Amino acid sequence: MRVRILGCGGSAAVPQLGGADGRGDWGQCDPAEPRNRRTRSSIVLEGDGEGTRLLVDTGPDLRAQLLANAIGRVDALLYTHAHADHLLGLDEVRILNRLMDAPMPTAMFAHTLEEITRRFDYALKPWTGGGFFRPVLATQTLRPGEHVTLAGHRLQVFEQDHGYSNTLGFRCGDFAYSTDVAKLDDTAMDILAGVDTWLVGCFQRRAHTTHANVTQVLAWVKQLRPRRAILTHMGFDLDYHWLKQNLPEGVEPAHDGMVIAFDAPPPAR
Repeated sequence: MRVRILGCGGSAAVPQLGGADGRGDWGQCDPAEPRNRRTRSSIVLEGDGEGTRLLVDTGPDLRAQLLANAIGRVDALLYTHAHADHLLGLDEVRILNRLMDAPMPTAMFAHTLEEITRRFDYALKPWTGGGFFRPVLATQTLRPGEHVTLAGHRLQVFEQDHGYSNTLGFRCGDFAYSTDVAKLDDTAMDILAGVDTWLVGCFQRRAHTTHANVTQVLAWVKQLRPRRAILTHMGFDLDYHWLKQNLPEGVEPAHDGMVIAFDAPPPAR
């Protein structure tokens, strides 16, 4: 299995709009370091066979991300939540529908489905054949703690506290993904126990209402003791080289286009 990080930035990406010259506000990030240029957070899980690409979230940068990573098809879709930076590329799914010539198998929590239905109702209408002139999702509702197999990947999903809402995290064998998280309850920590590689959201250095900061993530890492923790959903406060110099061994920043490779498919859990 491989995990491709399509994007590892926060909701405004890096650089944010603005800046003295109008070419972007880099905050504390060095614009000369290409790994500081971050699009909105999304990943793809890939197996070794056909039909094994699982896309996690469809942010507004999705088209450019898939092209940059030479991903010509996707076999299933998982949504962590319905915030704009994880959802607004949904219309790109219509081209993915054409490539697979079928509705896109899509899984999420019930509250995420409700929000997508309210804002993108046309994507949930039944497909009656013919061409794909709109995105078509074949949806499956998940419950926290449930196991599900999507595009050949067996996941266990869990609920995460995102401040004023909840998000979906998941574990796939020895890999786990926790974007957009401020707190993790005992159930989530139990599911994460013993994980080898954890891709976890870390927005900035200071405390934040809806996202974990560096101090919080390092406390979780100390408790869970993964072999490798990789930070994602990073804002412009977190310079790549500052992180490399200040994070403890076994903890590192992600970058757009990063590939996390596993020697063998992770065991079912």
